Amino acid sequence: MRQIKIIVEKHPDGYVAYPLGLKGIVVGQGDTYEEALLDVKSAIRFHIETFGREVLEVKPPILEAFVAEAGVDV
Repeated sequence: MRQIKIIVEKHPDGYVAYPLGLKGIVVGQGDTYEEALLDVKSAIRFHIETFGREVLEVKPPILEAFVAEAGVDV
């Protein structure tokens, strides 16, 4: 079993989840945190079944993930 870092965002209409460190785009969603997490795990399995285990071979691997906030002039 491979451990994958997953970002889960809370939005007004539900939750969105996506993994870090995979080749390609994989997204899950749900009305709850748990639903979004289950959905993205299912999407990750499908992505690997479709494109092969090489989607896991991102070099260099992600060691840690951080959330930062920055002001931007708009």
